Amino acid sequence: MEYLDFEMPIKELKEQLAKCYDIGKESDVDVTETCSKIEKKLEETKKEIYKNLTPWQRVQLSRHPNRPYTLDYIKALCGDTFMELHGDRSVKDDKAMIGGLGKIGDQSFMFIGQQKGYNTKTRQYRNFGMANPEGYRKALRLMRMAEKFGIPVVTFVDTPGAYPGLEAEERGQGEAIARNIFEMSRLKTPIITIIIGEGASGGALGIGVGDKVFMLENSWYSVISPENCSSILWRSWEQKEKAAEALKLTANDGMKLKIVDGIIKEPSGGAHSDREGTFEAVRNQIVSTYNELKNLDITKMINTRMDKYANMGVFKE
Repeated sequence: MEYLDFEMPIKELKEQLAKCYDIGKESDVDVTETCSKIEKKLEETKKEIYKNLTPWQRVQLSRHPNRPYTLDYIKALCGDTFMELHGDRSVKDDKAMIGGLGKIGDQSFMFIGQQKGYNTKTRQYRNFGMANPEGYRKALRLMRMAEKFGIPVVTFVDTPGAYPGLEAEERGQGEAIARNIFEMSRLKTPIITIIIGEGASGGALGIGVGDKVFMLENSWYSVISPENCSSILWRSWEQKEKAAEALKLTANDGMKLKIVDGIIKEPSGGAHSDREGTFEAVRNQIVSTYNELKNLDITKMINTRMDKYANMGVFKE
């Protein structure tokens, strides 16, 4: 288990607890009371730390190397029923964007999401979760397939942004993202969007238009990353904490600004500390939301979806 800077007190207490148990096993000394005190202190420390996280600390948690990615959620939700579909039928199969059919219980869903890698080799293979235009076009192809067969769509957003390379711009990165936003706004099937990690810029918006949009408690959603914002405003990454605060990128900020529809609580310690608990929370949210959407009139559902996004950013002086 890797620990972030602000999690070091938890690491120290866990090490103390492990040593305490080892002493009890290796000697006749009764360490039960001491271990209980350390366990109590550990729980109190975890509650104190995760109750008062700053926006920058939540950004750090969203990037934790042990945090589950899109395929982890899909495999946990669908098991062996998931069938991945490939290619945009034009250029190639983008490994940073994955999608396919799977079942939760007896209900089929079209799952789409950005996929990051677990080590250097797979990160390069997945292009660090940054999709090219063909990734967004593949996503749109799968959404249209879902619409044709009346299958609801679930998207998992986890990207530092769309790939900014020259070749991506040559193949129409901006048009591909804009086309997805336009088409998703009028797609004739329910769309449930969940931001599971990083939700940055147009890369997130390209699969982020939904009837219901949810954020995991320690995810973030913003037009730009704190580091890039800091480099533009202060010519340095050193002000990233200040930028994270100003960007209002946390799940709570998203709720206040009416950008998202709900927050999925993570287990104490973050999604990486209890994967099964996180998968269960996401499963319950998908099932309950689909049950809420499935009986809606399609025309009314689309109009409600469009009104939702049209009203974002509207204010009165």
